[in-house]
Amino acid sequence: MNAIMERWVRTCHCELLDRTLIWNQRHLLHTLHEFEVSYNAHRPHQGLTNTRPPAPLPEPITDPDQLDRLNIHRRDRLGGILHEYEHAT
Repeated sequence: MNAIMERWVRTCHCELLDRTLIWNQRHLLHTLHEFEVSYNAHRPHQGLTNTRPPAPLPEPITDPDQLDRLNIHRRDRLGGILHEYEHAT
């Protein structure tokens, strides 16, 4: 369990805290909560074939014309530090 927490702390430090100026405890707690949500719900996980836990892998796109018609939506979190991408419907 210690190795898992050390990895999370290092990831949080490198991907979030090195890029953010924290003003106070309230701001820190909000920032850590947003990062935790992104880390656990949206971020790809290597142990699960690079998919987020609740979703299976999508079918691969084999038609080159279909690649031109992809509609991808980007949502910024924490003022643009974190990005989430999804297919827009």
